[in-house]
Amino acid sequence: MAEKNAEKKRIRETHSTAMDAELPYVDRDVSWMYFNHRILQEAWREEVPLLERMSFLGIYSNNLDEFFRVRMATLSRIAELSGKSTLSDSRKALDVYQRISAIDIEYAAEYARCVKQVTSKLADTGIRLINESELDEEQRHYVRCLFRNKISGYVSPVWFSKLSEFTEESDSRIYLAVELSGRDTKTDYALIQLPTSTCSRFVTLPSVMDAEGRKTDYVMYLDDVVRFCLPMIFPGMGYTDFRAYSFKFTRDAEMEIDNDLHMGPMDKIAKAVRSRKKGAALRVIYDAEMPQQMLSQLVKKLKLDRLDTMLPSGRYHNHKDFMSFPSFGRSDLKYAPWPPVIPGELKRNGSLLQIVTEKDRSVQVPYQSFDYVVRLLQEAAVSKNVKSIKITLYRLAGNSEIARALICAARNGKKVTAVVELLARFDESSNISYAKEMQAAGVNVVFGVDGLKIHSKIVLIGLRNGHDIAVVGTGNFHEGNARVYTDYFMMTADKRITSDVAKVFDVIKRPYKQQSFSHLLVSPFTMRKEFLRLIEDEITNAKAGKEAWIKIKINHITDEEMVAALYKASQAGVKIDLLVRGNCSLVTGVPGVSENIHAVGIIDRYLEHSRIFIFCAGGQEKTFMGSADWMPRNLDRRIEVVARVFDPDIKADMKRTVGYGLRDNVQARVVDGSGKNEIVKIPGEDKPFRSQQELYETYVSINN
Repeated sequence: MAEKNAEKKRIRETHSTAMDAELPYVDRDVSWMYFNHRILQEAWREEVPLLERMSFLGIYSNNLDEFFRVRMATLSRIAELSGKSTLSDSRKALDVYQRISAIDIEYAAEYARCVKQVTSKLADTGIRLINESELDEEQRHYVRCLFRNKISGYVSPVWFSKLSEFTEESDSRIYLAVELSGRDTKTDYALIQLPTSTCSRFVTLPSVMDAEGRKTDYVMYLDDVVRFCLPMIFPGMGYTDFRAYSFKFTRDAEMEIDNDLHMGPMDKIAKAVRSRKKGAALRVIYDAEMPQQMLSQLVKKLKLDRLDTMLPSGRYHNHKDFMSFPSFGRSDLKYAPWPPVIPGELKRNGSLLQIVTEKDRSVQVPYQSFDYVVRLLQEAAVSKNVKSIKITLYRLAGNSEIARALICAARNGKKVTAVVELLARFDESSNISYAKEMQAAGVNVVFGVDGLKIHSKIVLIGLRNGHDIAVVGTGNFHEGNARVYTDYFMMTADKRITSDVAKVFDVIKRPYKQQSFSHLLVSPFTMRKEFLRLIEDEITNAKAGKEAWIKIKINHITDEEMVAALYKASQAGVKIDLLVRGNCSLVTGVPGVSENIHAVGIIDRYLEHSRIFIFCAGGQEKTFMGSADWMPRNLDRRIEVVARVFDPDIKADMKRTVGYGLRDNVQARVVDGSGKNEIVKIPGEDKPFRSQQELYETYVSINN
């Protein structure tokens, strides 16, 4: 008992406790830092191909930028109240902000070491990333010509003395702060925005063959090309010494939405997106070699305050560009391709609408082809048996085939309704553009419900023969995402599902009308209550001595009530296995609290994104899938849909997916609240088991 109490005390001292003094709870933003660190850990792994390691470095950097723009900005706004108020929320926000800032500094140092190691190993394979001081004469001539002919027209310096503050500068770019001096001139400072929107961040130079026929490929940062060509940018001004120091900053991404009743929803969001571009700077990463006087001017012009982050770093920033690092045709340094498997039905020319009316179907992307979903909508757009299509759209791909199918359907006289979420973060402008294009083609575009984001992924195809077909997804109807994100799309003519999906669209149209759902879990109406009931049923069965377990694959678990319910289930003896990709507020393995909870996170070539919920249900297993994570926003502030899965083949497929993930001992890491992220070790399992590879090979064998 003394050991158990000591363990509880240790957990309480190292984690915020939000719901109960006896229940451990990891702050969602701290747990996010642990998640992103798992991506950085993947970039360290020697067995990962080098160019894929570069990509993981880019993903880590991109994730961190977005995190600061959104979550750290929110914490900063709340924490600013701490000097004027004794509110516990502001004190907690300040504590979390400071803790994350400390973790960020620690991880930044590790990140710099990883970049150095990976680029060094690339050089060993014949791909050399060089700077301006390493150019030979032939390369110097090449760079000068390249700059003059293709880059110089996009470089527009601005004198520091002419900048009162950074209001127009974008936080998606990298900047060079340039110090210029000469024997007969005073020292001046200039700002150069690197033209990464028109020029590649990485500039390839001519390759070189040695005497033994071995090729070396050379690549430079655009930053260094501009550094080398500074005398060409400031000619005839008497400057002889040029020094350039890179920096980048992150703005608050919160949008101010105008309440003007004379403005339509699209105009309001478009205006808000423009306001985001002028949000307050809250984090600056700068070259540690930058002179103090220059740094002081920079801080002043960015209007940083006491809570903003100043992070000294190296000479290169915005490493998200590593995701597009040139490959030089080196397939040996990348993952072997896994072409999407084509389900048998797609190989035939028969009607997909007919196939789905005969039996429920599903695809799990990217292992299987997203074409199944696209072709179903394309067929619906031209079929004389289809009278209507309704769909919810959260994000769409560039040049979306889904949008084209909806436009085609409208032009063919179908009644098409597209519920477009205008507040899908960072996709607002794209969604507005698609909304206008669809409206012009005759699609009835709906912008959802005030105060509730439409995050559900559903389609309802109305047939003239009285049947309907529904699609329920765990991810967006987005061809690009379907190549990278693991998601399920279930297609069914089962009236138990289609009738409930029809009610969801009715709720969106008439949000104040009372609706009941029989086989869908719909937030913010029934989902929380139904999930809690399912967990409580497992607790009842465990206490009665029956088999009781829960298996969940999900992105995030941070909702305090759901965390408490899982702890309660664990205490009752329910075995709980979790595959959690991102935020996880649970602390597992705590005696008397969570010793029956096992949680792992998988980082691999695909982004784990599907949400699957399986409950033992006294031996009558219940399987659900859909769009919702267990976060307050998903359960209370969004319209989300999770569907019951009835088809035995789809249930078996989803159970296999979850089971493979829980067997993974190659890519899976322990998620226990400590942030250590250790590789899972499964007792008695010495043979490597990589779940994504095993799933892909399974789908290949099934469809051959």
